[in-house]
Amino acid sequence: MISLIKGPSFSQPQPLIFDIKRNALEDGPGIRTTLFFKGCHLHCIWCQNPESIDPAPEIGFYPASCIKSGECVNVCKTGACQVENPWRIDREKCDRCGDCVKVCPGRGLRQIGCFYPVEELISILLRDRVFYEVSGGGITLSGGEPTFHMEYISLILQKLKMQGIHTAIQTNGFFDWSEFKAKVLNWVDVIMFDIKLADPKEHLKYTGRKNCLILENLGRLFKERPKDIIPRIPLIPGITATTQNLKAISELFQGLKITRCSLLAYNPIGLSKAENIGKPIPPELSRHMMTPAEEKKCREIFSWAELVGF
Repeated sequence: MISLIKGPSFSQPQPLIFDIKRNALEDGPGIRTTLFFKGCHLHCIWCQNPESIDPAPEIGFYPASCIKSGECVNVCKTGACQVENPWRIDREKCDRCGDCVKVCPGRGLRQIGCFYPVEELISILLRDRVFYEVSGGGITLSGGEPTFHMEYISLILQKLKMQGIHTAIQTNGFFDWSEFKAKVLNWVDVIMFDIKLADPKEHLKYTGRKNCLILENLGRLFKERPKDIIPRIPLIPGITATTQNLKAISELFQGLKITRCSLLAYNPIGLSKAENIGKPIPPELSRHMMTPAEEKKCREIFSWAELVGF
């Protein structure tokens, strides 16, 4: 479990990015490029990007791309790779050395997580500058949790603002306030701030952390930058998308005088991604999208608010 402490030890020395999504239309205004970081303080059982929780590199197995050449078995020093294993890797034996990935001809095995020097990353991001300019878009930092790597994202954001690029961050709110304010707040234009569960015990049960710090940071941010904060609630059937929880969050927002928020529809895509990295699927999770009627019922609880969607 990662402890929340101040200073450099709170961040990882070499942050990894597992995806750079170009032409993103749902991660902020306009056409954007979204950076997905590995590493998160929370362990939400419904995470849409379960490969983002562990800050270290991981090996993913993608059956549709596997041609069963057996090369992975030949190079695996620990005996973790086995062709007869339907998920190819014995995770208890795997040391994540990546040798199997290097020899896989069909890319059935892939390394998840790559480090980019800041200048190289900025160069990649600026390739789509014209699309940001004509659409009012920009760059969004996501994850995982971008604030897991506070020093690194601070450098990225500052360099992007020097280039006149619009910046946004998607955060779970579990960060040290003084560090965030000093290193991130002045360099980001939009903050999408997730609120999952109102009850601290339920939050601890489903995410591995209580929500006290998260709620404190929401209040602090709203005092500092009320027009730039978009609280978001992921709608997880039977967990966050309950009348009791949504009414409690609605009351919380109204108490803070928050007038707009976003409801994130449940997407079971995270289940297959969990299987790719050998993680078990919690039985509480639905394998189906919410119905329009279920989503409408959730929206009605926030009828007083402007519901934002990108």
